[in-house]
Amino acid sequence: MPLRVRSVLILLLTFGLLWFFFRNADMAQVWAEMRRARPGLLLAAVVVTGMTYALRALRWQYILSPLGETHFANAFRATVIGFAATFLLPARAGEVIRPLLLARSEGLPATATFATIILERLMDMVTVLGLFAVFVLTADPVTISAQPAHLARVKAGGLLAAAVAVVAMTTAFVAAGHPERLGRWALRIERVLPTRLARLVARFVESFTQGLGVMRQPRRLVVSLALSVPLWLSIAAGIWLTSLAFHITFPYVGSFLVMTILVVGVAMPTPGAVGGFHAAYQIAVHSFFGAPDDRAIGAAIVLHAVSFVPVTLLGLFFMARDGLSLSRAQALAAARPA
Repeated sequence: MPLRVRSVLILLLTFGLLWFFFRNADMAQVWAEMRRARPGLLLAAVVVTGMTYALRALRWQYILSPLGETHFANAFRATVIGFAATFLLPARAGEVIRPLLLARSEGLPATATFATIILERLMDMVTVLGLFAVFVLTADPVTISAQPAHLARVKAGGLLAAAVAVVAMTTAFVAAGHPERLGRWALRIERVLPTRLARLVARFVESFTQGLGVMRQPRRLVVSLALSVPLWLSIAAGIWLTSLAFHITFPYVGSFLVMTILVVGVAMPTPGAVGGFHAAYQIAVHSFFGAPDDRAIGAAIVLHAVSFVPVTLLGLFFMARDGLSLSRAQALAAARPA
């Protein structure tokens, strides 16, 4: 798809989601709800949300361990810069910038390091869906105001996503176990491509699967998956504390439902998750926990700031210290792992 057409479509999607989000808003009442928010709980939300980036860096070290030793400081800096770039730059640039920065600082193969980001996303999906299953199994129906049909559709969607996650993890496991075999398989495409290009593809495939090496080390794989649990529990805690700050009350386990719906919203390809994040949170707390629209809108705006502003500011600080401008970061994102 041409870049200009893609940009226009993303812009239309962003404005459409923002229109949906604000369609019933009384901005004076939204502002009043934001002023009524309890600052102590919001500060706690910022702290626990900030913890997630340290946990992400620690988990990333375990995933990277088959490729070589890494330093926590470098993994943390690359993680924060990557998330800041994803918020500020188009096309989820941080997903490319993060592994490239770490690969350069630690002398790791870039393609294999990039593969660990894919594995991270699979672990995130499995963990979020696991916590959603905890909500489904333990939530008290009395605390949920949604119609049974709505909740049933959410549960069905969760089951479908869980099936996809299982297939994806199984595929990654199989690929990780035979990187050389996959490289030889990819080499067969030289029958339809020029030999030089076919060999480049084969090397890329083999190097990429080397990045899934943690799948061949059960102990490290278990530790990586175990670290995913406190990571997402802290994200859920940030959602829960922000909601409580706005007097939107539901049990902590209810944040697992909100978090699952937010993951869908963040998947929308809008700049900085604007619109998709907001609409997803509003739908979750209004439809399932009876939050008034204006209160849900105010809480969504603040939760978005809690989730993205601190890490973006810290990321800009790290970038400035490393002499990395936004334009250079965007050029780095346009590079291909090699």
